[in-house]
Order: sequence, then structure tokens, then C-alpha cells
Amino acid sequence: MLLMTQEHGELDSLVRKRIRALRVAQGMSLEELATRARLSQSTLSRIENGQRRLALDQLVTLARALDTSLDQLVETGTDDVIANPVIDASRGMLRWPIKAEPGMTVLRQRLTAPPPDNPARMRAHPGREWLVVLSGTATLLLGNRRLRVETNQAAEFPTMLPHAMGAEGGPCDILGIFDRDARRSHQRGESPGPASAAGQ
Repeated sequence: MLLMTQEHGELDSLVRKRIRALRVAQGMSLEELATRARLSQSTLSRIENGQRRLALDQLVTLARALDTSLDQLVETGTDDVIANPVIDASRGMLRWPIKAEPGMTVLRQRLTAPPPDNPARMRAHPGREWLVVLSGTATLLLGNRRLRVETNQAAEFPTMLPHAMGAEGGPCDILGIFDRDARRSHQRGESPGPASAAGQ
């Protein structure tokens, strides 16, 4: 049974490129993948190069051999590649949802204030945060620790640890990724760890 005809030319081309890209990414030669998929090397080469039609049974076998699923092998969901941020000008933040992981949010923020002196202004909530300093230097207060995070350094921590963040010696730009629990805490009115450092 043939999976695709000429009217599915774009999907056909995408699947062939994906097969080759997955093979190369996993460090497999044509011979290795052909052996795993129980195909001849010449058949696999013709599949990758568009010289042989794609059959459903071959795609199922190739998906297994590449440690993926048939659905992932033929997925076309690339319509919305570019995403615009949600702007929160009052806090100097840009937010982007991650479509493939609805619970995750990416946030970019400019910090200008130092971290709080008062430990009572540190936040704790369920979740996990990951952030990288894009420019400048940040100070991360984490439990009883005071950490200096410089440009291109990243920090990752469970947000049940009391935390706050601020700029050190001038403005600081950060990019953070928050899981579902951390994001929910921020949506209830708390700013992310960095913003709470400024007492917002």
C-alpha cells in the first residue's frame, strides 16, 4: 500500500529529509539503518534520495529503527514557526509560550534594581526555573546563598527554595524558562524570581 502520491509532494520530501537527518543525528550509516530496518542499503538510499516511493510498511519499520513513531516521522505541524511576544511594559518583560510544551513559558526581562536586602521579600513557590544572563551581571539570592551570575552563565533551581534576583553594577538582561507550576505562581500576581527581586 502506497502512503503518498504526487499530491503529497511536500510531505514526501519532508519525510525523506527527516529520515536522513535522524539517521545522521544518531550517527548511523546507511548500512546500519538499513540493517536495523531490514531493508537493503540501496533501497534505503533510494528512499532518502526520492528515487523510490514511500510505502507505509517501510515507514513503520524505519520509524522503529530510528527510535521514533510513525506520527512523528510524518508530522507536518510547522505552520506557526514564528511567535511574537506578549509584552508587559510595566515590568519590562516579554513572554513567549512554548507551543510544544503548553506548561512552559519563556521570559525576557531587564533588571535594573539590586536584589532585596530584606529576606522577607524573597519568594518561594512550587516549580522549577532556568535562566541565562544575556548581558550584565545578576545576583541570585537562593536560600542562604548569594550567587553572582555573569553574562552567558545559566542558573537552574527548584523554586521552593526562597529566591530573588537583581542587577549588579548596572542593568542586566535575563532570559528565563519557567515550568507550569512556576508560571502559575507568577500568573497569580507574583513576578518571576528576577522581578520579585525588585520588590514587584
